[in-house]
Amino acid sequence: MKKHYVFHLSIIVLSLLAMPAWIPDRAFAQPETLTIAAANSLKDALRTLLPVFESQHSELTVRVIYGPSQSLRKQIEEGAPVDVFLPSLSEEIDQLEKKGLIIQGTKRIYAGTSLVLITGPVLPAPIRSIEDLRTIPVRRIAVGDPKTSSVGKVASQFLKFSKLDPTLKSQYVYGEHSRAVLDLVAKGEAEIGVVYRTDAITDSHVRILDTAPAESHSPIQYGVAIVWTARNISGSGNFIEFLLSSRTQDELKKYGFDQALDKTGLALRQEVRP
Repeated sequence: MKKHYVFHLSIIVLSLLAMPAWIPDRAFAQPETLTIAAANSLKDALRTLLPVFESQHSELTVRVIYGPSQSLRKQIEEGAPVDVFLPSLSEEIDQLEKKGLIIQGTKRIYAGTSLVLITGPVLPAPIRSIEDLRTIPVRRIAVGDPKTSSVGKVASQFLKFSKLDPTLKSQYVYGEHSRAVLDLVAKGEAEIGVVYRTDAITDSHVRILDTAPAESHSPIQYGVAIVWTARNISGSGNFIEFLLSSRTQDELKKYGFDQALDKTGLALRQEVRP
């Protein structure tokens, strides 16, 4: 019995020694990083969407840099290592495109939203609409800084169009980006605020009073593009396809986005493959 045991053990040892000494590289392959520069107003939606995307692409690990759209665009211009740019206003991509800083043919419009007037838990006057601002005084109105944020740029257009700017300008309290404006109102540091619907709909501490007329400002279109510093072209193409998918579009609606799907997105992968 002992001899049989030794014999079988010897066979096992020899078999192990005869196995190849190498293991395929893919067994040790680490996920590639996909770096996305995204507007602050996309934070809530991306927290839901990115785990879904990563589950579909196990070869990728997504890293997101959040910030005001204009600030992110300037960082990209200076060579920040970013693959995909997701500003809250597609005009920021247009500026990069004019300078040749996005990969040609990769820009897509995937969603839109509206500009809204909001209030917080304490309202000193019965403001119900934009028109009420002409007759009912308020102490502080939170708006985005047009020098640093897309929402500030759009809000400025709306206030000038509505001829409210000269009357209310002394009451403005500026936030660096849309979330900062939202926080000013939610915390009671401003009675009224002007933000994107996508921000207002996700915060239970504020409520929407009115919507700015579409003709009062440039269209709020959320665009996406692969930028000149991109290192992961294939992963970037996969992500843009994911944004354009019907499942993602349905999910975005829950966060206050309107569908603004660019039909040419379906041909993206063929255009951007190296």
